[in-house]
Amino acid sequence: MPSRSSVPSRTPSYATVLRTRHAARTFGAALLGRLSYGMVSLSLMLAVNAATGSYAVAGAVMALYGATSVFLSPARAALIDRHGPRRVLPPLAGGYAVLLGALAYATWRPGAPAFLLGALAAAAGAGTPPLGPVMRTLWSDLVADRELLRRAYSLDGVAEELLFVSGPLLVGVVVKFAPPAAGIAVSAALILVGTLALVSSPAVRARGAGVAPSDDEPAGPDDRPVGRRLLGVVGLRHAVLVTAAVGLCLGGLDLLVVAFAEQRHQGSAVSWVLAALSAGSAIGGLAYGAVSWRASNRARLPLLAAGLGAAVVGAGLSPSVYVLAALAAVAGLFVAPALTTAYLIADESVGAGSRTQAGAWVNTAVNAGSSVGAAAAGLLVDRLPPAVCFVVAAVPALLCAAAVARGAVARGPVESGPVGSNPVGSGPVEGGAADGGGTARDAVSRS
Repeated sequence: MPSRSSVPSRTPSYATVLRTRHAARTFGAALLGRLSYGMVSLSLMLAVNAATGSYAVAGAVMALYGATSVFLSPARAALIDRHGPRRVLPPLAGGYAVLLGALAYATWRPGAPAFLLGALAAAAGAGTPPLGPVMRTLWSDLVADRELLRRAYSLDGVAEELLFVSGPLLVGVVVKFAPPAAGIAVSAALILVGTLALVSSPAVRARGAGVAPSDDEPAGPDDRPVGRRLLGVVGLRHAVLVTAAVGLCLGGLDLLVVAFAEQRHQGSAVSWVLAALSAGSAIGGLAYGAVSWRASNRARLPLLAAGLGAAVVGAGLSPSVYVLAALAAVAGLFVAPALTTAYLIADESVGAGSRTQAGAWVNTAVNAGSSVGAAAAGLLVDRLPPAVCFVVAAVPALLCAAAVARGAVARGPVESGPVGSNPVGSGPVEGGAADGGGTARDAVSRS
């Protein structure tokens, strides 16, 4: 494993993060690969719809892709923890790129069988390379200082937010000159090139063939799955619970914004409201990483989730889309900080041999929550007044924040320690992403 940087950080900054040895090269490669995820969902939706002429088929194909991507994420991360990113990522990326290429070929012209598209999409989702969790594990390897690590995670989250804003814009450029299937082909090329560049980084090469389990790893019966043992760690379990609630809240919010705008015959304003949410998340992430906090990560997490929930409740009382956009920006201020904090808790709650998988559980929680939240909002939006729907969307974040805060108080404070050195299941650790922030609007936004 690479030794962590000893860059002094009395006043750590984002520039200090990028000056850390091998950080800029490694981070740039990971972002190039992760741009694929910013493009692939919209490209796949447009291409399948164009090939089949059916939004229902397009939605079903996307659901299959998202389901296998999200729910198999911890398993893929476990392979990386055991065998190392250099062994696992290239075959994953190669297989994923080939399957995306097959999808691009099948959807290039109309008439593709729906069953074939569904099978290819499900297979592709099962092999999505977890570049976000791997990058966060590498940040933990590269950066020793806890304040600097928090800034690294915040920078990672804000950068990812920008990827998921710019990705659809790039798809829009592609479809002006080529069929939508070309966007899938570009996504395949990005993931392959980005992954190969990442594994060639000295930071990844130094990590070798994975990290052997240590005394910090969660204990449990030999026949108990590793993932379930990890979720027995109190800190990680709380992080997963809160991020699932954040995902529920955000998934519902996206659909409710559409309904709110259409009820006022201002459907074109939807993109501006969602852009305000993303802008707020980016600003919140940058500000959060720049401030030195005295409270522990586990103390801050429920407060951030509660702030998001309160902002969503307020958004439901908006008299116009302009006020809704402003309150969406306020809600966004809490999104990237909440997810960044959850990833930090995941990192510090387990030993070095399980960090990628711990981060992947947070990924899975926020993406699964987002999907369920959107589905639930779709069932409620025609049955309840808009203001009530916004409150319902906020309830998971508020309830989970209260439950986790109560649990943290009951356990009491615990002395902080260096990354990975605290006993598993211990209390909060002081200190400071893929994917640390962002709004998690689709099923692979944290891959």
